[in-house]
Amino acid sequence: MCGGCERGSAGVEAVKHGSLRLGLYVITSDDRVAGRGHLDVARAALAGGADALQLRDKTLGGKELLRLAVEMRRLVEESGSGCLFLVNDRVDVALSSRAHGVHLGQEDLPAAAAREILGPDMVLGLSAGTVEEALIAEREGADYLGVGPVFPTPSKPDAGEPIGLDGLRAIRRAVNLPLVAIGGINEENLRAVFEAGADGVAVISAVSSAVDMEEAVRRLRRAVDACRT
Repeated sequence: MCGGCERGSAGVEAVKHGSLRLGLYVITSDDRVAGRGHLDVARAALAGGADALQLRDKTLGGKELLRLAVEMRRLVEESGSGCLFLVNDRVDVALSSRAHGVHLGQEDLPAAAAREILGPDMVLGLSAGTVEEALIAEREGADYLGVGPVFPTPSKPDAGEPIGLDGLRAIRRAVNLPLVAIGGINEENLRAVFEAGADGVAVISAVSSAVDMEEAVRRLRRAVDACRT
């Protein structure tokens, strides 16, 4: 394995060889109007009990994204929570920051190429909105799928048309990978998402737009746990 892969995989092998905890997956955002940044969302997610945390910003350059990723990885380590930390899109930033893994979209580096760079131990997540995309991702070495958008969402305007619960069920029938549903998910509809076959739910605005972000994460944590018992 390459040196970069060794740096990035520290502490991940045990996660990969066990089971990924993806029940409550929080994706960070940067809201300058509200005075909330990625690290504010990350702190709330960790304090509230998130299973996974993803740094996502389509506007930042590599230098600033790496700075945030390194700081976020530090917060995760200091929390002692065992939260999984992933970087969106950027394999190089994930490796350099010693993230646990990376999440890639359909327009990013192909899964097979990303797996070759990351090695076997880092976590690789892939977005999938169709059965065909899900099957390819599974075949090329993905560890989990981000499936959606399930419902309409203002947080990801580039996400495409909602696939609905039926689309989620179809992907569930087609693959054996863990599925993290995303897109318009909140406390009111997440039970239906789990019943349709999701192993976890990813949220953005349900946390970042809340008056009290930490409390919002705690409520979502309780709702997720209730669905999985």
